Amino acid sequence: MSSATHRRSGADLFVEILDSYGVSALFGNPGTTELPLMNSVTNSNVEYVLALHEDVAVGMAAGYAKSRYHSFREDGGELPIGVVNLHLAPGLLHGLGNVYAAKAGNVPLVVTAGAHSTDFRHEEPILHGELPPLAESVVKWSAEVRHVDSMPTMLRRAFRVALTPPTGPVFLSLPLDVMLASTDATVERLGSVPTPGTGSPADVDRATQILVEATDPVVVFGDGVSQAAASEEAIAFAEASGARVHGEILSCEVNFPADHPAWAGYLSTNEAEVAAALDTDTVVLVGCSTNTTAVRHEAPLVSPETKFVHVSEDAWQLGKNEPADASILGDPKLVLSELSERVESELEESVHEARTARAKADATAMKRDVSPPEEIPDTQVTLDTSAHTNVRVGAVVEVLRELAPDAYLVDESVTAKGPLLSRWPLQPNQRVSNKGGGLGYGLPAALGAALAVAAADDDHRPVVGLIGDGSFLYYPHALFSAARYDLNVTIVVFNNGSYRILKKNSMNMLGGDEADFDFEWAGLTPSVDYVSNAESFGVAGFRIDDRDSLRDTLAEAVQTDGPTVVDVNVAEL
Repeated sequence: MSSATHRRSGADLFVEILDSYGVSALFGNPGTTELPLMNSVTNSNVEYVLALHEDVAVGMAAGYAKSRYHSFREDGGELPIGVVNLHLAPGLLHGLGNVYAAKAGNVPLVVTAGAHSTDFRHEEPILHGELPPLAESVVKWSAEVRHVDSMPTMLRRAFRVALTPPTGPVFLSLPLDVMLASTDATVERLGSVPTPGTGSPADVDRATQILVEATDPVVVFGDGVSQAAASEEAIAFAEASGARVHGEILSCEVNFPADHPAWAGYLSTNEAEVAAALDTDTVVLVGCSTNTTAVRHEAPLVSPETKFVHVSEDAWQLGKNEPADASILGDPKLVLSELSERVESELEESVHEARTARAKADATAMKRDVSPPEEIPDTQVTLDTSAHTNVRVGAVVEVLRELAPDAYLVDESVTAKGPLLSRWPLQPNQRVSNKGGGLGYGLPAALGAALAVAAADDDHRPVVGLIGDGSFLYYPHALFSAARYDLNVTIVVFNNGSYRILKKNSMNMLGGDEADFDFEWAGLTPSVDYVSNAESFGVAGFRIDDRDSLRDTLAEAVQTDGPTVVDVNVAEL
């Protein structure tokens, strides 16, 4: 409901709107143009969450929103949105790396930044710049609040655009004179957020026909399935159609349970492996956005004779890289439910039984034979591990799985991703990674997720950040926020002492063995003491140098209240 009419500042109104929309946390790193906002938020129900760098603030807001979004789509409740406030042009530019990640991952964010007063900019003061154009390429909508009386409409619009599927970040510039100005404008109710619905009946008819007539259908589930809270519907669809199931290339969420008999594993970025997996007469792409290789492929990934059914709530993704013989623009949760009923009623029982048996057999064979997915899959690459001990990434994954089987995992482990996905039968809403691919998202996102878990009184669920050493070093000072807010989060640093993925990619792309390259540029030397680094911020630090101490040390770190960092000296996958 709208608040009673009374005069207050634009900054007070901004915070009042956040509070009325159920926003309990505002992430940021302030400057002088944000002082009115800081004064207002201090006297409100909204908690200001301080980060020492703007990109950390954005990453925390994104992790906070992402961890809430699945349950919101499933059950409703508090808005799954992150709100962040940055400082003028340099602050906004500092934060755009993780705004890019939020856009790629469809994370609903309202990104704001303080701006110079509208009647002062012509003098080009320090830190000046036109902010909306700076953000345009990485957000759904970018604008400025130009008059204090327009604040309610502009902020309501920002929330609605961010939350309307396909969800994503938006940007609002907040000039200093607007935030200081007085107004009697009232809060506007947010109203309902539109959904894509069930799709066109004609498109559903066409998709059903293709699926019924298919010989050997393969389904590729993308992260749009998890984002629509449609994993149960995905299971029902796979079982109704008798299809083999894969995760899209570079999947960053769990869209289908890894222990289901039809699950054949994630598609890797290896061109030959993808082509073999999709060598069939019919492919269904549901909620996909990154289903292509990391670098240019030499031949088509799928035969031009293959028929395609595309399902997405994002019109841009329909028929983007492969032609769509049937394309359904709609909510994957609703569309999959409709398709399941239609296919189940029209598919002959004998055909269904034959398909299901073949899908299970093929899935079993593929999970056994296909190598774990990585940015560019390993071939016969041998890395020098003489400087490291013999703690294997796979062992770390298996011990973590035993200690915290239901943990919420924020993964930016890069070269450790393969063992994670192949050794842990992850369940929906258990893992999220960085869809944008740029490093520096995972650590802040893990902290934001831990804050969301604590706010939801869900402290029984551990939050674990799986972070490569190169990724960690982007923003080690994010630990300041972990300590400041006493977050229950365990950060596992996979320390191989180098940009290992680039070594492997060099050998795969250019040919040769490690001895053929001078990889001095890829070494993280001088080495970093991650334990001392953590302790300097008030975070408990642990080090694992050998297999003997692995279980006990990880157990202590996971069971310790508050934030912990575990430096694991790894040598092999």
